[in-house]
Amino acid sequence: MLFGNCVLALGPWLVRLADVGPVAIGVWRLVIALPFLWLLARSMGPSPHWPKRALIITILIAAMFYALDLAAWNAGILRTKLANATLFGNTGSLVFAVYGLILAKGAPSARQMGALLLAFSGGALLMSGSYEISARHFAGDLLAVFAGLTYGGYLIFIERARTKLQALPLLLLATLFAIPPMILISVILGENMWPTNWTPLIIFALSSQVLGQGLLVYSIGHFPPLVVGLALLTQPAVAAVVGWLAYNERLSTGDVVGAIAIAAALILVRLPERGLRRKKVEAS
Repeated sequence: MLFGNCVLALGPWLVRLADVGPVAIGVWRLVIALPFLWLLARSMGPSPHWPKRALIITILIAAMFYALDLAAWNAGILRTKLANATLFGNTGSLVFAVYGLILAKGAPSARQMGALLLAFSGGALLMSGSYEISARHFAGDLLAVFAGLTYGGYLIFIERARTKLQALPLLLLATLFAIPPMILISVILGENMWPTNWTPLIIFALSSQVLGQGLLVYSIGHFPPLVVGLALLTQPAVAAVVGWLAYNERLSTGDVVGAIAIAAALILVRLPERGLRRKKVEAS
């Protein structure tokens, strides 16, 4: 779960390196990843079978949320600061964490609420030194918030499907179903869809879609939504470390304290759980 989030946190840099439209970047991310996901799904068990109708509908809804998330997220990254996009895009983690509390069918404990507040305070602290509210970034910030909300919807429906389907077949179908609406959005926007430099798109597809999403969808079947939602907040911490290593951006005291707060929240919420553990994933 944590390694998958580390990989996903590298995505914004790869988006900015691509030379096609923002939605087209998402299209290529999915298209390039699709054959690799199919090969992995086949190699790790029996040939993937077509799920029942109710499950297909759930996956279709997840794919629609995912298509909207990728389209808005990529567009937002190009219209605002990376720190803004990371901060506002993480609203999806709040949505999924709150969903986890609702699933518990009871009032959250003081420890759970404390972990949630601690994690979000840590995430905000990590970005406080670099995000910037301005009219110039307003459209990008709105796109990032919308992406975060739709990503929360994607995670909720993936979690529902994950109880009935293994990770790789599920991600394979969600990826497949998300491609047509993304192509439609890209065509309507009149984007340039054919790249001249394939390298960032190939790296983006294999890292974020195959490895990052693969590990995230797998972990959803083994951890309750509250834990996964809090773990998503490790991405700002990874972004801060990458900025330090790759761009010599000095880590402030706030960055360090924010990262420690997120780590403490994950430890706190993983203490003996009461009512949050989801049922085991059924074999597909």
